[in-house]
Amino acid sequence: MKRLMERRLALLGLVLIVLVVGAAVLAPWIAPYAPEEQLFDGLTLEGAPLPPDARFIMGTDLLGRDLFSRILYGAQTSLIIGVVANGLALLIGTLVGLVAGFFRGWVGAVLMRFTDLMMAFPALLLAICLAAIFKPSLWIVALVIALVNWVQTARVIYTETTSLAERDFIAAERTLGASTGRILFRHILPHLVPTIIVWGTLGISTTVLLEATLSFLGVGVQPPTPSWGNIIFENQTYFQAAPWLVFIPGAAIILLALAFNLVGDALRDVLDPTQRGRD
Repeated sequence: MKRLMERRLALLGLVLIVLVVGAAVLAPWIAPYAPEEQLFDGLTLEGAPLPPDARFIMGTDLLGRDLFSRILYGAQTSLIIGVVANGLALLIGTLVGLVAGFFRGWVGAVLMRFTDLMMAFPALLLAICLAAIFKPSLWIVALVIALVNWVQTARVIYTETTSLAERDFIAAERTLGASTGRILFRHILPHLVPTIIVWGTLGISTTVLLEATLSFLGVGVQPPTPSWGNIIFENQTYFQAAPWLVFIPGAAIILLALAFNLVGDALRDVLDPTQRGRD
């Protein structure tokens, strides 16, 4: 932890993450209005959104709702999907990579060829297809993102498990009659924890960006539930007349993704010095 704190960019990333998480958790107390509340004085006399001012610090949207309140509640959506979807993707990818790397043979071949098949499809296109099949909701979007994001983790875990399975201490455990479950979960999996932590941190940024993209395209989290992506989607027609409606949620998405990338990159260097300086 000390080595992580010595890195200024990682510290900046941690500060940004803490601020976003804090804002999301405290949204019911911080937000001046309910996210779906349409204020009678939230539009100009011509029916246009209000620009940022002392009352509406981020302005209002096309329906007269307070943008600041919607950004706060949108942070909840982004973080929930980021954590849930990335957690599911890590679980699926770790199990697939662990089993394929340890057993190899036809089991490993089938699992890794399926992984290759999934990697052959563009993640965004596959996510759009899956989201179009199922009725979009917060949890469906999280599931869809998990189903397209596990393949990279599976590849990395497979490579490391294959290497670990050939180590002398694993051969010794087999000689002593240790069960397969004991070898996998007591001896191999603990060595994979640093990799899982790093990929888990980096994966959240990818998940947040993918959720925002799906919501922007209209197949993600559906209104009135606010998410940063559907805030941009709803207000894109006012891009020139009210640019803050697009720039503010866009900046929030970029900053959160950047924060997790900075922390993940620093964790990679701290937990695996052999990767230091690599992209």
